[in-house]
Parts: sequence; structure tokens; C-alpha cells
Amino acid sequence: MPKVTVDGEEIEVPAGATVLQACELAGKEIPRFCYHERLSIAGNCRMCLVEVKPGPPKPQASCALPAGEGQEIRTDTPMVKKAREGVMEFLLINHPLDCPICDQGGECDLQDQSMTYGRGVARTQEHRRAVTEKYMGPLIKTVMTRCIHCTRCVRFSEEIAGVDEIGALYRGEDMQITTYLEQAAAHELSANVIDLCPVGALTSRPYAFEARPWELKRTLSVDVSDAVGANISLHSRGREVMRALPRVNDDVNEEWLSDKGRYQVDGLSKRRLDKVFVRKDGKLAASNWNEAFGAIAAALEADKSSIAAVAGDMVDCETMFAAKTLLKACGSSLIEARQTGMTYDVSNIAAVNFNSTFAGIETADTILVIGSHVRWEAPLVNPRIRKAAKNGAKVFVVGPEWETTYPAEFLGNDLKILNRVPKALGDVMKAAERPAVILGGAALAKGALAPALKLVEKFDLVKDGWNGFNVLHMSAARMGSLMLDFTVEGGMAEIAAAKPKVVFSLGADEMDFSPFTDSLKVYIGHHGDKGAQAADIILPAASYAEKDGTYVNTEGRVQFAEKAVFAPGDAREDWTILRALADALGVAVGFDSFAELQAAMIAEVPALGEEALADYGALPKADASAKAEGEITGYPIADFYLTNPIARASQVMQQCSAELLHGDEIKEAAE
Repeated sequence: MPKVTVDGEEIEVPAGATVLQACELAGKEIPRFCYHERLSIAGNCRMCLVEVKPGPPKPQASCALPAGEGQEIRTDTPMVKKAREGVMEFLLINHPLDCPICDQGGECDLQDQSMTYGRGVARTQEHRRAVTEKYMGPLIKTVMTRCIHCTRCVRFSEEIAGVDEIGALYRGEDMQITTYLEQAAAHELSANVIDLCPVGALTSRPYAFEARPWELKRTLSVDVSDAVGANISLHSRGREVMRALPRVNDDVNEEWLSDKGRYQVDGLSKRRLDKVFVRKDGKLAASNWNEAFGAIAAALEADKSSIAAVAGDMVDCETMFAAKTLLKACGSSLIEARQTGMTYDVSNIAAVNFNSTFAGIETADTILVIGSHVRWEAPLVNPRIRKAAKNGAKVFVVGPEWETTYPAEFLGNDLKILNRVPKALGDVMKAAERPAVILGGAALAKGALAPALKLVEKFDLVKDGWNGFNVLHMSAARMGSLMLDFTVEGGMAEIAAAKPKVVFSLGADEMDFSPFTDSLKVYIGHHGDKGAQAADIILPAASYAEKDGTYVNTEGRVQFAEKAVFAPGDAREDWTILRALADALGVAVGFDSFAELQAAMIAEVPALGEEALADYGALPKADASAKAEGEITGYPIADFYLTNPIARASQVMQQCSAELLHGDEIKEAAE
């Protein structure tokens, strides 16, 4: 490793490091606008100037200069100070200086660095440049006169998202950043350019003029819009969540977030269930907790064991454990979390886990995707596969075609390809050092899990330090429910066949309620969605932002989300509702507080007590007689923006669905 001297201190730096990275290793703060650790080096803002010897007697851009043996780097000389002041002065020549009305105010790199490195006095007397506004869709608000041409947004779109939608027009003073033909940026990671923009050129359109950063309380949470479990920070004011921003976690989401995870939060305050409802004469009428609990107890008076519970896609582990404990106390084992009716062997969770891990899939050299529209089902896994493809990995897909962001070969819709693998595919997979298979929801629904497991031996997917067999779930609650054994062997069909007198729907809005016409349907959830409309009794509960909870993502990573705000009206945290129901039914559940509930859950499943990857052991032995049948005719997600009750209640998500997917024009009131 080369040794360099930074401001008189000698340090060792990794081979291939830049001078900027060397300075950071030495603890020196180097200002920058265009440089970003996860993007290619542009070297066009010139803010990171330093003095380097040996070399020309002038400031040099440290982000684009390799660190070499024996270099003497100075970050604090008069030459460097004057150069940085000059660059900042040029950057501010055309900037509108409208900080009081800019949404970036308070968290703006240009503000911060101009305070530290600016001259404090403007010398220019020329007219400032103005740029016509650009339309980038319902999520991104543009004030392009503020743009300093750092090109972070361009590089993110091309390199990370893989969608060439943002670029530069013209040259020199006339240069402008815009979308292709000034159309909306229509990919599922588009709003990450807002976080990347170091000035106020790209800001959040739904959040415009809503709040200042110093007004907000920040709460560490987990995105439940899919099974990736992206780390987020919920920013709230009073009892309202104002926005969700990504947190850095290199193992999960790096520092990105899907547009749905970021913008569905306005749905938290719309179409909320904030009081108890009981169906009378065919219509839901406002009621109270005592009447609702009395009706449930009356329905179970003859047989307490005739009770079932179905968990939805966004339910935390504590809620499922509380429901399981309640039903066990009543003498019932009718519990299920696969609400859409899927059934597969869950005796070995390793068989339905993303075993390669998200970071590991980047190192795969051949990837076979079976029945998964990765861009919609796991938007933050798609860039990982793109990284692998950029490193030379070959990608094959079984299922209907969708627009990939990397070169991929589609092999058709017939799952019989798993029984007799084409020689061309087989040769590539067998020759790979780190082959990977990703099984999606469409394949699971067709019973492809058992036949896919035969590929483990055929393609040598499990090697020393590598497990290439992966299942990509879409539900944030799925892996947690499997760890808690919140399933029955026959799935929803078995529960329907049992004809329970009472069915609890724990936020299960995607389930089919028609087999339960003779049952008392109790909905414990937070939005007036499909589940509430089908229910006989509605017990208002808390959303993921209104309670503490444990979630497990599709790679088996246990994560804890904190409570950001209180639930509205009479709504209560789910576990407290189930605890009160236990008293109404006259059974004991063994917990009276959240701490006791969590302790009991961890005692039963110790892996849920540690925020880390759970160890599910080795993959099961494949069934040699298993055969894949049928065709994948479509994917489970029909509309990326409207997949859960919070998103369906979100005005922003509805607008995105209408404009970006269905091409509707949003008309003005006067029209």
C-alpha cells in the first residue's frame, strides 16, 4: 500500500485510492459537490482542490487524482484556500440565492460549504443566468436555475438505476440538465436524485414548502413496502409523518430507497380507521370496544377453538406472536401469513431464504431469475443484479418479458425448463464459479420451489463460502412469519375448510374473504381498504410508523423499527388489542407489556432478538421426483405504486400510478 503525507502526517492508503480518499483517511474534510462514493468520478465541480508535490505548482482536483507513493498533500495552504474561494465564487455567480424559499435550506451542501469556504463578498456585476423549468414527474420538483452541473443525477440514473432518462443539453454557459424530451422520470428509484442533489435544483414535489429540517423529529425505522427491509428515517412533526428518507446500510439498501417506500407516507394520514365499527343490518356503524369484544366472545361462546388468524404483508413479528399466543390459548392452530393462498414446504426456512444476501448477489457471475419482475418486486435488489451484470455476469430470466436495466436473455414462460435445462444454459451455469438462482413469487405460486431445489446439485449452487439458491419474497412479514411458524400446511385452503366461527384479519387486505361468508370477520388494521370493507367488526390498529416492531427481510436479516408517532383517534397498537381480546375471551396469554411480549417471542425464537442475519442452516435435500409444471403468465404485482393499503390511500402513489404507468394526464381545475 502506498504511503502519502497529508498535512505533515504520513499514512498508508489502499492501492487505487484517490487523493481525496487519502485526505479523508487522515481525518481531513475535503469540500465536494460532484464527487460521490457510489458514483463514477466526474471531476467537474473543482471544489476539492488541494496542493500536491511532486506535481505542478497549482491546485489539483483531489477526487480525480490517484494517490501515489511519496506524495506530499496539503489541504490548508494559502493557495488551496484562495482556489476554493475562487471556485465557490464562480459557483455562486449564477445561483439565485433564494435560500429563504428553497426546500433544501438547512440541509444544503452549497449553503454549508459557502459558509466555510466562501469569500463572503460578491464581486460580479453581470446579470445572473436563468434556466427554464423542467418537468420530471409528480415526485421531483425542479428549479434548474439553482443547478451547478455536478451531474450526480445523470450518473445515478445511468449507473445505478440503469435508466438513461436524465442528461445534459448544450455546452458551457448554456448547459442544462433535463429529462429525455422533458418527460417524467418514470422508474422506481427516481427520487434518489433528490438526496444526491447538493443544491436545491431537485427537491421533493410532494414535500414542497411543508417543513424545515430543524422542525422534524427523526425516528429509525424499516420500509415495509416490500421484503427488502430498506433502512429509513421517518421525519415527523407533531402526530404526522412528514417524509421518509433512506439511512445508509451497505448490507441492505446502501443509501437508496424506492419511490414507493419514500412517498407512500402521505397515505398514513388518509383513509385511516380511527374508531371501532360493527356491522349492523348489513352496514358498518360506529361502535365501541366493549360491544365489539362482546360480539366476538358471543360468537366463540360454544367453542373457543373455532377461531383463525390471517396476517397481512406489513405486520410485525410481535403482532403475529401475540395472535399466535392468543389462538393457542383458545385451542386453535389455524394461523396463516401467506394470505394470497400460496403453499410451499416451510419445514426448512433456508429453502425460502435469499441465501446469497443482497451484497453477495453482486459477486455472482451467472444469475437465473425464475418468475420474478425484480424491478417491481424488489427495486433495491435490481441495482445489485445490475452491478453483477456490469462485472460480467450473464443474466437469464424465465417468465414474461419486462424491461430490464441490464443485458438479460429471456427463456420463455414454461416452467418445464427446470426439468430439462437447455444445454446452452446448463453449460453456462455449470461453468460459473458463483452461480445464482432467484425464485420469485410467480414461480412459488406455480409450485416451482421443489423442482428448483434440484438445481442446487445440478448447477453446484452451494460451494465453500457461497450459497446461490435464493427466494425473493415481496411481503415484509413473510420471513418473520416463517420464523414464528405462523403457517398451516394447507395454507388458506386449510383454514377455509375448517370453517372457523371467527376469522381475524391482521391487516390482510389481499386475502379472499369469500370462503368465510359464514364466519365473523374481524379486521384489525389501520386503513379502510379491502379487508375493512369485507369485515363484520373493525378494530382500529397502528401502522408500522405508530408502533415498535421487529421485521425480517427476505435475506433473513432481523431489524427493529421504532415508533415515530401516535396512532389517530381510538386506534391502538395491535398487541394491546389482542391482549384485551384475551381478557374478553377469558384466556391467559402470559404478557401484559410490550417488553414481556417481546421477551416471550425471543425466548421461543432466539434469532429474533439479535439484529443480524438469522442462521437457517443448510438447504434441504431436493426431491428427485419433483417436476415443474405450467407456465408463468404474469407477475403478482400489477401496479408497482398500489401494492398495499398505505400506498393505495396515498394521493402521491395514486398520481404516480395514473401518470407514470397508465399515461393519464392530470388535469387542472379550470379544465
